[in-house]
Amino acid sequence: MNDYLDNSNKQMKLALQLVSGYGGEFQSWRLSDSNERAYTDVRYYVELAKIAEQGKIHTLFIADTPSFGGAGGGTDISTRTPAFPLEPMVMLSAVAYATQKIGLVATFSTTYNLPYNLARQLKTLDTLSGGRVGWNAVTTSSPQTAYNFGNKPLPDTTTRYEMAHEMVEAVQTLWGTFGEHAYITDKATGVFAEMSQIQPANFVGKHYQVKGALPIPATPQGQPPIFQADPSPEGVELAGKFASGVYANPFSIEEARAYRNRLKQSAMKYGRNPNEINMFSGFMFTIGKTYEEALARRHQLLDFMSDDEFYGQIRYLSAMIGVNLMNLDINAPLPKHLQAQAMPHPHDPRSPRAVELIKQGLSPKDVLANGVINYHPVVVGTAEDVANFMEKWFKAGATDGFSLAPDSQQGVRDFVEQVVPILQQRGIFHTDYEGDTLREHLGVPYQYGVRK
Repeated sequence: MNDYLDNSNKQMKLALQLVSGYGGEFQSWRLSDSNERAYTDVRYYVELAKIAEQGKIHTLFIADTPSFGGAGGGTDISTRTPAFPLEPMVMLSAVAYATQKIGLVATFSTTYNLPYNLARQLKTLDTLSGGRVGWNAVTTSSPQTAYNFGNKPLPDTTTRYEMAHEMVEAVQTLWGTFGEHAYITDKATGVFAEMSQIQPANFVGKHYQVKGALPIPATPQGQPPIFQADPSPEGVELAGKFASGVYANPFSIEEARAYRNRLKQSAMKYGRNPNEINMFSGFMFTIGKTYEEALARRHQLLDFMSDDEFYGQIRYLSAMIGVNLMNLDINAPLPKHLQAQAMPHPHDPRSPRAVELIKQGLSPKDVLANGVINYHPVVVGTAEDVANFMEKWFKAGATDGFSLAPDSQQGVRDFVEQVVPILQQRGIFHTDYEGDTLREHLGVPYQYGVRK
């Protein structure tokens, strides 16, 4: 094992996705213990953030795209909650005032923003929060989103990533224009700021140009750390050059270790310490006092679906395992000869888990309830089951931590109250924050301006 994949003497880092205020399951708003109006109730969003802070979660994370987003990024929210909250900068501003330690990270497009506006907004939020903000810098790949910003077609991949590198460099250049020691505020001498330490950006790139300085002093962490969330070769390159955190979606330990290795190698290519990149693997869960109780909760979520949606999932599961389930009893195990025929789909990394459960004798509905077609790995079971999964991945060097997507609002509480103590007892999760800033939480160095 490469030294930078060895987690034997480390502790995991955790990010929490509150999604649109409900959790990772888009039908969970209908559960009896859910606040169905959470989408527009910022006070409730703040309440969940404060619970996460009590659990010493390193940072919140808002995945976002600048377009209408329903479940899974679609536009149909007739029965399912949106995939994204209200505007993330505003939402995190509310959270910043109500919390003291937890990090605040959100996605802002490198394709459909301008450097000066974004640099100003992010550094203002970093100032307001005392140095707890991070920027998930990703390109926008949706043609539908492109039309929200005029009638020009979506730039091609090469152009988008050229723009992304320039955007991050331009924003970081702007962040460094107000000298670290230029903010004087000396009443006796009358000097508010030392103008000799405030320099124009004079950034000129192929896609972005910006001249002036940004009138915002350094924050306690200097400036927000960069995050990234695209596993493509271009995304890994961007992460290696700039990122302190990466959100990842592997479905197996082997896949996760390979991706983590690519990220660390990319950082080394740019002369960085590979441990400066923290990989957060996406992870979903439903917690019960027993496995049966947790499974019953997942069944309830399936029962909230329309017949069209549910049987759409059955058809998808059929394709995953290579067995037509449409004319079978979905509440009973498959006949032995069909269990033997089940084979993982070669192009779906989730399918081995689906086949495994089918061959264990679970019914198709139970297999779906175990989350085999979710967008992250899913654990359905007790708090100890969740902790065991996390420990196994972490100790295998598959990840630096996890980006948590609890099934529901109750799932946030269950994780903090039940799983966190187990992880702490096992010595793989901290018992308090390492400092006051997001960079301190992540264990990455102070930075001001573009890295030299």
